[in-house]
Amino acid sequence: MKAAAFEYFAPTRLGDALAALASGGEDARAMAGGQSLGPMLNLRLATPSLLIDITRIPELRRTEDRGDASFIGSTVTHAAIEDQRHALGDRGVMASVARGIAYRSVRNRGTVGGSLAHADPAADWLTALTALGARVAIVRRGGSRQVELSDFVRGAYATALQPGEIVEGVLVPKLSNAAHWGYYKICRKPGEYAEAMVAVLADPERRVCRIVMGATAGAPVALDALAHRLASQGGRAMDKATIAEAVGAALPEVDPIGVRVHAAAVDRAIRQVVPAAAAMAAA
Repeated sequence: MKAAAFEYFAPTRLGDALAALASGGEDARAMAGGQSLGPMLNLRLATPSLLIDITRIPELRRTEDRGDASFIGSTVTHAAIEDQRHALGDRGVMASVARGIAYRSVRNRGTVGGSLAHADPAADWLTALTALGARVAIVRRGGSRQVELSDFVRGAYATALQPGEIVEGVLVPKLSNAAHWGYYKICRKPGEYAEAMVAVLADPERRVCRIVMGATAGAPVALDALAHRLASQGGRAMDKATIAEAVGAALPEVDPIGVRVHAAAVDRAIRQVVPAAAAMAAA
């Protein structure tokens, strides 16, 4: 199939894009890399009358150092992060995540903001940035706001974006030198959608420990009780029964095989951060 007819607008100023989005109403869509929206257009799952290409807007391609956090513009590509073209204060964590997203051809076009706005439960950035404690910067005509990523994603393909709003970028807290990161996902083969993914952050200097599961039926799921246990038990890897029990309680709709798959990803991600968890418990 081919996309239904639509008007195409590629502004170079953010204000022009927001004005067009506001005037177009529900029939207008913003597009960045197009790796998700493009196929939806061809399958006519999306039929906007106006398509606004935001990739030529300089404000959305920038990164900034904002003290304790790094701002990453919404149209920064996965490949740019993978290649570490920007100094992000994340000790290479985001580059390691980007490296595992789909294929290089997708990473060359796909963007951070586009991934967040699409909110596919199997998208790497949803899980990784939730674990990192990121905030989403949202802009509209005449105003802006910030939302914790854990509040931004409302469910599968559902976000807190209102009509006329776009993702301006994401603010990612910087990691201390003592931080350890664990990330594990289970796919049938490299580049395919994950059946389970888990991000674990243990940052003793900042007193932060998070365990977040992705590739669920909806928004990423934080295993707060398990993270607290990891941070307080002396950095020992937890037994698999404890992990499976926590995963089963967090995903009551998942069948036993699915629970085992997610629990295996949790276990393997946790084992990557045990040294930092031990330091946190000793502090």
